[in-house]
Amino acid sequence: MTDITITRKNNSIVEVVASGHTGYGESGEDIVCAGVSTLIQSALLGLLQVAKINVSFKVNEENGSLRFTLPDVLTAEERHDADVILNTMLCGLQDFYTEYSDYINLEVN
Repeated sequence: MTDITITRKNNSIVEVVASGHTGYGESGEDIVCAGVSTLIQSALLGLLQVAKINVSFKVNEENGSLRFTLPDVLTAEERHDADVILNTMLCGLQDFYTEYSDYINLEVN
């Protein structure tokens, strides 16, 4: 099971935590785990490389976890870009959750 927790503040996503493997398929062939990982990692890359936001993040490949947190203070442009990137990620995760809720736990606070 992959556990994903998304934290909002003032209606904007400020933190994403994901851990565990979905168990949908064998290691290296788990398309659900790969899809979820791709969505989350692409969002992080978008924040860092496209929006140029100094996001704090930690990856642990052994247990399959990724956590990233946005800075407390963002410019209006950075907040807009972060909202677009992260809400797009959330749309994708919600779609995966709809289809694969036996393998994904998605919590949005």
